[in-house]
Amino acid sequence: MSRIDPRVPFLPLNIAVLTVSDNRTEATDTAGGLLVDRLTQAGHALAGRGIAPCRIDAIRERIRAWVDDPGVDVVLVNGGTGFSPEDVTPEAVRPMLDREMDGFAVVFHQASFGTVGVSTLQSRALAGQVGQTFVFCLPGSTGGCRDAWDLVLEHELDSRHKPCSLVGQVPRYRDVCA
Repeated sequence: MSRIDPRVPFLPLNIAVLTVSDNRTEATDTAGGLLVDRLTQAGHALAGRGIAPCRIDAIRERIRAWVDDPGVDVVLVNGGTGFSPEDVTPEAVRPMLDREMDGFAVVFHQASFGTVGVSTLQSRALAGQVGQTFVFCLPGSTGGCRDAWDLVLEHELDSRHKPCSLVGQVPRYRDVCA
C-alpha cells in the first residue's frame, strides 16, 4: 500500500544494478533491464549496471566497488538467490553486511506470495547495509524483480512515502528527511 505525501519533495537516489549470472548478457538480461527501467521511470539515477558470474569473489568485488563509491546509494543485486548449486549470492553478500534488514525478506515474501504462491519459498532474498550503502538481493527472474520493485522497493525508496522511507537513512539526505 502506497502512502505518498505530495507535499514532500521526491529525492532521487543513485542506484546500481548487478545481475548475477553465468549466461546472461546485457541484451538478454530482462530482470536487470526491468530494474533499470523501473528505477529510472521512478526518477532515480542509474549509477551503474553490470553482470557478475556466479562466483562469490566476483559478486563481492563488484558490490565492493559500488559501495566504495560515494555516488552510489543503493545496489540492487538480482540472481543467485535460489537453491541451485550455482546460487551463491546470499553467501557472497551476507558476510559483507554491517546490518541486515530482516524485514525486507519478510515483506518481499508476503508480496511475492500474492503473485507466485508458495513458490516464493524458493527465493533467499535479503537486504542490509554495507557501510552506508543499502544492498538488496532479489531473485533473478523478471517476475521476482517486478514483485520486488513494484510491491516493495518503489515505495521504500521514495522519499515521499509515509510514515517514512529509507531515503532518510541515505547520508546525503539525512538532514533533509529529518
